Amino acid sequence: MPPRTAVFFHAHPDDEALLTAGTMAMLAAEGHRVVLVVATAGERGLAEMEPGEALGETRLKELYRSAALLGCARVECLGYGDSGLSPKGGSAEERPDNAFIDADTEAAAKALAAILQEEQADLLAIYDPAGGYGHPDHVQVHRVGKRAAKIAGTEIVLEATVNRDPLLWLLRVAGRFYKFPPEFDVRTFESAYSAGETITHRVNVRRYTRQKRASMAAHASQASGGDSDRTLAVMLKVPRPLPLRLRHRVVRPPRPAPGARLTHPFDRWPS
Repeated sequence: MPPRTAVFFHAHPDDEALLTAGTMAMLAAEGHRVVLVVATAGERGLAEMEPGEALGETRLKELYRSAALLGCARVECLGYGDSGLSPKGGSAEERPDNAFIDADTEAAAKALAAILQEEQADLLAIYDPAGGYGHPDHVQVHRVGKRAAKIAGTEIVLEATVNRDPLLWLLRVAGRFYKFPPEFDVRTFESAYSAGETITHRVNVRRYTRQKRASMAAHASQASGGDSDRTLAVMLKVPRPLPLRLRHRVVRPPRPAPGARLTHPFDRWPS
């Protein structure tokens, strides 16, 4: 396969480590050009330090370290404000003036499209329509990314996601033996991520476990903070192959047969 260019669009620093690091490392190792774009600096994320400009600067430095470990050729931040963790971004008074979820979709899409056009990108990776678990900035990444690809004429658009079917089964079984706290509603996962039947790509990146784990470890500020262990910290404790089995790609063209899966981001269905 001749070298091609893939752009990965994420909401915050560390999202790339959790969701697409293995695929990014694989493509870079194969000789493709990998570009990482984030919408925000993640300055309102949880960490030991107080949210704000200093945290944003720290997280961007961590992003550059992560990108270097994955073999990225370019890193860009669109400069929008982190909308925070509240559902739908909370009240407008809680958000920064330039919060990503308040951004004009067309303007943000044009900013991303300019990078896609400059890079002559063959592929753009974003999130599924639910934004994974529903973070407002992740949902906005999906909207902005889809529009940017259309403006730029980027041919392949993939969505990073997880098969929610086994996750729902596991939560339902666990609910028989464990009483979840009142604020935890299992039903919210019924619309999170993607149904298994819609997933068209499953990329084996087990050979790139070392790079993925190094990418996660680069985001040290996100391994602490909040009332419990952070997702990134928990995943770093998991046996090495396991995280790599949880990441999938989903794209929406017709497939030749039910359940068919592609195994490489640049693969196409037979015509």
